[in-house]
Amino acid sequence: MIDIATRVYNHTWKIDPIVRSVLDTDFYKLLMAQTIYRRHFQTRVTFGIINRSSHVRIADFVDEGELREQLDHVRGLSLTRGESTWLRGNMFYGKRQMFSPDFIAWLEGFRFPAYHLEKRDGQYELTFEGPWIETTMWEVPALAIINELRSRAVLRTMGRFELQILYARAMARVWAKVERLRALGGASVADFGTRRRHGFLWQDWCVQAMMEGLGERFLGTSNCLIALRREVEATGTNAHELPMVYAALAKGDEDLAQSPYRVLADWQQDYEGNLRVILPDTFGTTGFLRHAPDWVARWTGIRIDSKEPIEGGEEAIAWWRARGQDPTTKLAIFSDGLDIDDVERIYRHFHGRMRMGFGWGTLLTNDFRGFAPGGALDPISIVCKVISADGQPTVKLSDNPTKAMGPPEAIQRYKKIFDVEEQERRAVLV
Repeated sequence: MIDIATRVYNHTWKIDPIVRSVLDTDFYKLLMAQTIYRRHFQTRVTFGIINRSSHVRIADFVDEGELREQLDHVRGLSLTRGESTWLRGNMFYGKRQMFSPDFIAWLEGFRFPAYHLEKRDGQYELTFEGPWIETTMWEVPALAIINELRSRAVLRTMGRFELQILYARAMARVWAKVERLRALGGASVADFGTRRRHGFLWQDWCVQAMMEGLGERFLGTSNCLIALRREVEATGTNAHELPMVYAALAKGDEDLAQSPYRVLADWQQDYEGNLRVILPDTFGTTGFLRHAPDWVARWTGIRIDSKEPIEGGEEAIAWWRARGQDPTTKLAIFSDGLDIDDVERIYRHFHGRMRMGFGWGTLLTNDFRGFAPGGALDPISIVCKVISADGQPTVKLSDNPTKAMGPPEAIQRYKKIFDVEEQERRAVLV
């Protein structure tokens, strides 16, 4: 096992680049990329970094030259022969050849496109503009780079022994959480922590700890490179990006209202089984479920993200029952800013009423809260979202209006079309 503290103390970026492979990304990116490749190859979009924790002035301590160096390193990456073989031949969600030969051939020739970077008022404005199939690939690496550069800026101020203690405390914290998960008996958990991780080596350590501590109840990791190296399941389905772009491309109000269901219709053609998990909260869960076609209720399950998890789970159970489905056969994946207290509370509330999985992200792979002065290592809420498609602004409403994004007039239009009523604002930690 790697001595992370010593590696951090001794490393240079050339030994430990933050992103070291095209596969150092989340599995859902590849699944969505294949759908985009098949249906929207010519669509052009813009992605942008949004730091929702605006009190943290990232540009004040993350050096612009280092940021450019790491971004430029990613632009030089390409899929290796071994990585291509893994994608072609490995079994994902019980299915071989999940990815078609033509998509793999495209991915083998893929290179990350150009980026645009500016400093403004203590923040970096980092954007990626171009074909959707190319720019979508920047989301996860860009976030991983910014988060780890922030960590490295703090770690540089620490000595060898201080680093040893820092990582020992963090390891003890993770292991204490694993022991509490183990005590629940039936709780199944996956690592969803790539985007806002403390660092690649740390995420890899956390995955190994989960493998040993949870055994078969560790569902796998969203990180494709770690899944390959550790021989565990690569996990993930889809994200808000798909309905946001489909909606922006819609022609008229009726077309807009149907756009989230067109996403699912396309997804259903591409994937089956446990990959048929709906993510209903992009434009509000309640309205989405109210107007969903009956065939959507026959899908495997639902991901409960921005809605308060107990409320969201109860709403899903009521919806399944109203559509003639047995909730005990359905899967609910909880994934929004979870920590161990949340997992325990949700699991005990719904145990025996439906199948459950937990996507554990930032507070698995970046929980160094209180370990550095002034909260310098505390995780922040930073995202990379699609902000326009073919020249039209994209919108996200969410079940938590704190996470809403888009021009104010577009947000109001979407609220009317998607039947969104008054929503409760909730603080966003990560």
